Amino acid sequence: QVQLAESGGGLVQTGGSLRLDCAASGNIFTINDMGWYRQAPGNARELVAIISRGGNTNYADSVKGRFTISRDNAKNTVYLQMNNLKPEDTAVYYCYAYIMAKESGTYWGQGTQVTVSS
Repeated sequence: QVQLAESGGGLVQTGGSLRLDCAASGNIFTINDMGWYRQAPGNARELVAIISRGGNTNYADSVKGRFTISRDNAKNTVYLQMNNLKPEDTAVYYCYAYIMAKESGTYWGQGTQVTVSS
């Protein structure tokens, strides 16, 4: 069974940094796009960043220049380095991946809370 496991959330002050990790496990053939979404209370889930298997990236305008997405294909892992964090970055962050497996499709992590205090 394919699963995504996230780690790295927490509480940080404005201007601080955090790194989120998300590792995929199970009987995986290959992973195409991987990325991160976030959802703040009362808001819709929004795309933060996406990275293709070849390393092409896209970011939400609100995080450009502050967040960096990367991946390690050998470890089936995607990372989100978040610098210069702001209170408006506070949200639950979810990783996702489009995985080719016995049951191919989009898989989601359980979510990890990021809280930025002012």
